[in-house]
Parts: sequence; structure tokens; C-alpha cells
Amino acid sequence: MGKPTSLPENPRKKDSLRHSEYYQTQDMYDELHKLSKENKHFTKLYELIVNEQNIVRAYRATKNNKGAKTAGVDGKTIDDIKSLTETDVIKLVRNKLEDYKPQAVKRIMITKADGKLRPLGIPTISDRLVQQCILQILKPIAEAKMHPHSYGFRDNRSAHHAIARVHHMVHQSQITYVVDVDIKSFFDNVDHNILIKQMWNMGIRDKRVISIIKKLVKAPIEGIGIPTKGTPQGGIISPILSNIYLNELDWWVSSQWETFETRHEYSSTGKKFRALKTTDMKEIWLVRYADDFKIMCRDYPTAVKVFHAVTEWLKKRLRLEISPEKSKVVNLKTNYTEFLGFKLKAVSKGNKWVVQSYLCDRAKKKILTDLKKQIKNIQKCKPEKVNYQVGRYNSMVLGYHSYYKVATHINKDMCEIEHKTIATIKNRLKNIMSVRKGKTDDKSYQKLYPDYVNSYRIYHVGKRALYPLSGVKTKAPMNLNQTTCDFTVEGRKLIHDNLISADMRIVEHLVRNPNPKETIEYNDNRIGLYVAQNGKCRITGKSLNINEISCHHKKPRKFGGSDKYANLVILHKEVHKLIHTTKEETVETLLKNVLRLYEQNGSKKNPKKPNEIIHLINQYRLKVENTLITS
Repeated sequence: MGKPTSLPENPRKKDSLRHSEYYQTQDMYDELHKLSKENKHFTKLYELIVNEQNIVRAYRATKNNKGAKTAGVDGKTIDDIKSLTETDVIKLVRNKLEDYKPQAVKRIMITKADGKLRPLGIPTISDRLVQQCILQILKPIAEAKMHPHSYGFRDNRSAHHAIARVHHMVHQSQITYVVDVDIKSFFDNVDHNILIKQMWNMGIRDKRVISIIKKLVKAPIEGIGIPTKGTPQGGIISPILSNIYLNELDWWVSSQWETFETRHEYSSTGKKFRALKTTDMKEIWLVRYADDFKIMCRDYPTAVKVFHAVTEWLKKRLRLEISPEKSKVVNLKTNYTEFLGFKLKAVSKGNKWVVQSYLCDRAKKKILTDLKKQIKNIQKCKPEKVNYQVGRYNSMVLGYHSYYKVATHINKDMCEIEHKTIATIKNRLKNIMSVRKGKTDDKSYQKLYPDYVNSYRIYHVGKRALYPLSGVKTKAPMNLNQTTCDFTVEGRKLIHDNLISADMRIVEHLVRNPNPKETIEYNDNRIGLYVAQNGKCRITGKSLNINEISCHHKKPRKFGGSDKYANLVILHKEVHKLIHTTKEETVETLLKNVLRLYEQNGSKKNPKKPNEIIHLINQYRLKVENTLITS
């Protein structure tokens, strides 16, 4: 049997790739990736960064980021950008980059899993937009140079893939010694000069861009001043900079065995490794997720040598110190190693060693603490907010299940946490809770936990059932298919279907010809809706040509409506006129045209009657405060 592989979550659909397609930036990113693979140097990146389509594409990515509503030191959020026209946004970015001076970074402290505080840096929204423009150009270049077993902060890769790699090394290669290296405050100790040198070695040699990045990493931090080292956690560009910084480590470790260049060319990697085993070389393998990494070794003496060599290399080459109390050599046959919230050990099964894994103690403690806190929120909230707070509790449970399901003993851990959580539920929610054995009307519960419906106690609060922590099943982590990539046609086929329903010529026209009187939010959402509706009118089902497209505000702006995606719909221009017209004779003429259009283009499987079409149109007319059309 071959190695199991997995694709990213939600295969066949990836919004970031769709956006790159209809903003016509995909070819540009693909070319950068291809040239980087060929070890070309890039001296004219600035022009690509300030390219109109790259800026508009960056706006879309920034808008979709969860932190877009969080204000920086200037108090502004994405809403302040949304109200600008597309031309104004392009000018904003270009003017800012012309003589780049980043604003101060807002500093907040967040609690880590171990209870300690971690500083988080929040740039202003305009600086985030600039960072996104730069990131989009750097990413395909850096991605081409990254090590295949670096999994953190990279598209299509996840913590599960890193865990799967550890499983593979134990199960398939029977390697059970691990070098645990914990870098002391990595993000705070990135040396700026070394970072710039590594970018230069990677081929990023546009001096103007290098200068901007130098200024970016030295952006003043609120209440602290200008940093002499480090990349602020929270900045959009920080993850890729941290990966670039550690990329040299990946390839150095890899060159000691995995990618060691032999004089003889072997027909397969298997034959190469069998030949290497006859030499004095030591077998070592790297698995990295951001600054958390494992080096796996065949025996203890090798692991000890690697531990000291890596410690020295980090100190001399990257000026990074390790944490002595957290860094060590672990024999997985006798002890656990912690990695990404899991603790893993090798246990004997037949004549082989396999991984046995649990939640690490800190993760269990944090889950219990967070769930108890949310139960208190349910207890204290107003009656009308109960269903919402129960929904948040259930979302937390689903999140834990989704992430920790790859632990071999996840059910045992979750049962233990559930036992303690149920006591809190009974104590705090007894006045608003009901318990039914094997019965619930909650449709989502029935769908997600069908095995629990008939035989387990189900706790109900408000109209919803609390999801069972013990309702999780182990799912083996799957290795990443290394072909998967956003910047190659072959790699995209594994994760994404091209836009084939909407006419790409019309998409291109909409991108190239935004309405200059409208905001960037309106123009961006108009494109998104056209693609989402497969280029068809929502009412008639007709595939629209460029002269037939109308973008309608469901709730007019004069009544408080906005340019948000949910408030817009793409319609045939005749339908749009029909919604807004007040003259009876015009209504009659337009209605005939619309019904004819539906008859020619509407659904053949589930056709609607004329009065049903009129009802749909009346729903829109009602929101613009027009009289209803009588059938």
C-alpha cells in the first residue's frame, strides 16, 4: 500500500484561488513561483506590488480577514476602507508605499495555553492592506523555496499534516528517538539583518521592496518604541517572514540525510537511502510547524549529536537561543513528546512500533477552563440570548473535535473532560436545562451525532441540545500530497475547480471597469455575486451578457442599506427596472418581458408558476417600498 495522502479542508473549493482567478492575478503569481523554482532573481517586484489588480485582490483578502474589524492605533477598521472608491484605495496604497512610513503597531496581550501572556501586534488597517499587497507577491517566490516538511503558516498545510509526518516516521521507518528543540521567544528574537540576507539569498533582490520590509519590521510598537529585532505577532506578513527565517534551518537539517547530494544518481529515493545506510552518515528527519519542530533520529547517540549540533547552529547562524528546560532528547518507546497540543509515544504492536497519542495536559486544562467559562456565560445571559450562547458552546465542542480527532485516544480524553463539564452544567444550568434520554428535536445534533440520539442522555438548554464532548471518533492523520500547490496548474487541480459556470470574459470586464461612482466594497461584491450566481439572473435564470447585468440593493441606501454582499443581488436589467418602477403601464410591459425571460431560461426540473415569480419580485419591491404587483 502507498502512503495515505490528504487534501486541504473543503477540497474543490478555495476562495483565495477563485479571487486570484477573477482578478486576473493567478498567472502573475504562477510565473513568480515558476521563476523562483528556477532560482531566478527578482529585481522588479515593486511594480507587481502596486499593480492595480494586486491591490484590489489584497483589499478582498484584507476584508475577509477575521481581524479586519479590529482597529489599530488610528482607530480605523476595514469599514473606513470599504467606503472609498476603488481608485481611491489604489491611490492610498501607492501613495503610502511611495515613501513608506508604517504607523505604530498597537500592542495587546493574549493568554497562552500555559497561562502566560503573549504580546500581539496590531498594525493599522492601511498598513495591513500594504502588507497584504507585499505578501501576495512574496508568497509564490517563498513557497517555491520552502522545505516539503515545513507545515506551519503555509497554504494547504496544517498541524494534522505535521502530526501525520511523525506518525509516518514511527510506523513506516520505525524511528523512535526525537530531538525536541524549543526556541526561546522566537518571534521576539528574529534578527532583522539575517532576515534581509535570507530574503536576498532567496532571490528577492528588489532594493525598494527590501527597504520597505526593513521599515515594516522596525515599525514602532505602541508604548515600547522601535524594535531592534523580532517580527510582531499579529502582522499579516509576519508568518511568511518567520518561515523565510527558519527555511535555512530546514534545508541544513535535511542536507545531513534526506536531501544529501550523492555522487551517484539513484533511480529512487529508497535505493539512495539504502545506500546511505551503508555509510557512516546518521539518519535524521525534520518535521516543522512554525517555530515548533522535531528532528527524528534512528538511535540515541545520533539524537544527542544532533541536539548539540542544532543548538550550536541556531546560535551561530540565526542568533537564536533554545530553552534548556524544554529542549531534550526523547525516547518515544519510554516517554511522551509534546507536539502541537498532543502528546505522542511509541507503543509495541505485534512486531512494530506505532504511535499512541493523547491531548497534552495543558490542552486538556485549557479546554476544561474554556468550556466552564462558556457554561457560566449561558447561565448569566438574558433569556433571548440563550440559544446564541449555547451555539457558541457547541461551536467550541465542534472545534475541539475537528482539531484533536487525530489523537488515537481522543475519546478517552474527551470523556474525562466531559465528566467534569457535566457536573458544571448540572450545577449552573439546572434551572434552564432539561435532560432527555435518546431524544432530541435538534436537527444539527441528529445529523452530527446520530449514534447518540437513541441511547445517550441529551442535555437541552433553550431550543438547542448541548453537543457531547465524548461524541468524537479518532480519525488517522493523513500525509500531505506534496503536489498540492496554489501556484501550479497540477497543484490547483487537487484543491480547486476553475470557474467554469461564469463567463470569464464578463468577469474580466467587471474587474477592468469598476463603477467609478461606487465604493470598492460595491464593485468587489458585484464581481463576487456574478461569479456566485454563475453569471445568471437570480429571478429569471438567464445567463447575462454585459449589457444586461444590474446589481440591485435589496435594502436601498436611502433606507439605511449598505454595499454588503448580503444586501446585493445580480439581476437582469428588466427585473431591476420592474422592482423600482411605479408606473402601472410600465409594470405591465416589464412583467411580460420578465415572465418571458423566465419561461425561456428558468429551471426545467422545478419550474415556477407566474404567480411564484411575481411573489419573488414583490419581495424585492416591498423592501424598496413600492406597491405590490397583483397577479
